[in-house]
Amino acid sequence: MHFDRRGLMKAGVMGGLSMGAAPLLASDHHEGTITVGPLPPPISSAERMARIARAQELMDANGIGAILVEAGASLDYFTGVKWWRSERLTGAVIPVSGDPIIVTPFFEKPSVEESLSIPAEVRTWHEDVDPTALIADFLKERGLSAAPFGIEESVRYFNVSGLQAASPATPITSANPVVRGCRMLKTAPELALMQAASDITLASIAAVHPKVKVGMSEGDVKAMMAKEMQERGGSSPWSLVLFGPAAALPHGTGKPQQLEAGQVVLIDTGCSLHGYQSDISRTFVVGADPTPEQRKVFDQVARGQQVAREACKIGTPAGRVDDAVRAAYESWGYGPDYALPGLSHRTGHGIGMEGHEPINLVRGEETPLSAGMCFSNEPGIYLPGKFGVRLEDCFFMAQDGPKWFSVPPTSIDEPIGRSGKNA
Repeated sequence: MHFDRRGLMKAGVMGGLSMGAAPLLASDHHEGTITVGPLPPPISSAERMARIARAQELMDANGIGAILVEAGASLDYFTGVKWWRSERLTGAVIPVSGDPIIVTPFFEKPSVEESLSIPAEVRTWHEDVDPTALIADFLKERGLSAAPFGIEESVRYFNVSGLQAASPATPITSANPVVRGCRMLKTAPELALMQAASDITLASIAAVHPKVKVGMSEGDVKAMMAKEMQERGGSSPWSLVLFGPAAALPHGTGKPQQLEAGQVVLIDTGCSLHGYQSDISRTFVVGADPTPEQRKVFDQVARGQQVAREACKIGTPAGRVDDAVRAAYESWGYGPDYALPGLSHRTGHGIGMEGHEPINLVRGEETPLSAGMCFSNEPGIYLPGKFGVRLEDCFFMAQDGPKWFSVPPTSIDEPIGRSGKNA
């Protein structure tokens, strides 16, 4: 689970999924020092131009004339423009053929152009102008005013309503077949960045694990994690750290925590590398041997991860993975369904440029699993008032099944696991 996403305390899509570069992380199958090696480069302009071409193929196939993406991950994905959202629209209009345009305030143009990495005209607007009028003009120029116009699912309503007023003849539709159709299926360069971000995170957990001591606060552990990830090349590090009963709350507590001997420590953490995210959770006990109950729950969660993995087959609806885990947990006396003690959240979420992105491993999700999709696998078990165990490892789907970015641990006595790089 990607804590920062919570709102609590914080060429060719299938072209080669082997990532057959030199290892980024050296370790054996046991606990020990994990070393991160040379990091892969950022996404290239050629890769982004291939994304535009793929988006245009999907627009043509779905009868869409153009799409709008706002500042954020999708704008970066297609154009390289790294920008933030405000009341002022900065976004890209990608037509079914020809070059896109970037719409941004006049005074922001030089800054926006710094990260633009594809051929695109930057059209500007002044403070007394409605920017959606620029979009309407562009659609008219391209003869697309009457064609369905796709809206990326995170675009804010005031931009949609402005366009409807500026171009009332333009039918509005979802851009999901295009944007999801591109972003859900990762290419080899994307997978390489996600592998490296995962390696940075796992190596940092391994470094911090022996330093966690009785009497520490959650802030102490977070600070160590941030330092380790930044030193290894990760940016925007984040951590959720939970002790004892707080670990039974998937997103924790706002109350101060101080670690006591024999308590479970749950660390949910990750970082970014050139815009791609990692997300790993580990659970262990400090200051005493694990109790039989702690061992039992850890072993059940470890088995739950394998149940989820075994259910991940190309063509299987994504929701069936969650169904399989819940059926196993209910057979062990948990639940039923989302009831506690048991698993109160989905089995996993999509991951890529965002810590959480479509689709999810959740009941009712009918999208078939396809090569290039990436997910977390995190079927935690939570015992209210006692503790929780969450093991979280991300993976991608290959034609022959799921491949780990980080390989889960199988024992609470060796709770780190290893890189999936050469698994």
